[in-house]
Order: sequence, then structure tokens, then C-alpha cells
Amino acid sequence: MKPATLFDSEWKLMELLWERGSLTAKEASLLAAERIGWNKNTTYTVLKKLVAKGYVLRSEPDFTCTPAIARDEARTQETTHLIDRLFSGSRQAFLSSFLERKDLTPKEIEEIRRLLDGR
Repeated sequence: MKPATLFDSEWKLMELLWERGSLTAKEASLLAAERIGWNKNTTYTVLKKLVAKGYVLRSEPDFTCTPAIARDEARTQETTHLIDRLFSGSRQAFLSSFLERKDLTPKEIEEIRRLLDGR
């Protein structure tokens, strides 16, 4: 079964968890209030959704939340979902679309070439 896509709000909270490793729900709500401007109820709602999707493990005491997935794995899943949805799974079509952008710097282009040559 394909993992569910993370919404922007879920991604923001995951970033805090990846940064800290684990947080109690209370700690998460305080940090989210400080960094994102959320209230306690918003944070708790998003945490519950992340637990339901399997991205966060909840343990007691204190509703301790730990990422169930590494940031790189989540990025790979999100990228795969994007390519599947917008480019019918074609990595070549995705890359072609990306490389047609006019705002890539020469340094970015060279780095992309280096990455492709290293494969």
C-alpha cells in the first residue's frame, strides 16, 4: 500500500520532529506555537493525523511523538508521488520539465550534470 501524502501542515510538524527526534505533544505544541504560530488544538489535530497515517509513533507517557519515517525516505515518497501524479510516473518527463526552467544558475546546471554523470 502506498503511503499517504503529507499535507503542508503535516510536513511542517514533521520537520520539527525530525529536528528534535521526539517530542511530547505538549512540547510539540509549544514549539509549533513559537515557530509556526499554531495553537495547541491545531498541533494536536495534526499530530493525530500523522499518527493515523503512520508517519509518527505515539507512546506514553505524555503522548510522546517520534518520527516513524526518516526525512529522506519521506522526501523520496513525496517526490515519487509528485512524478506519478503530474508526469504519469515518467522520471524523464519530470527531469525534462525541471531542466526547461530558465532560472537555473550555471552552478546549479553543473551540479545536476555532475549528479547525472555519477550515476
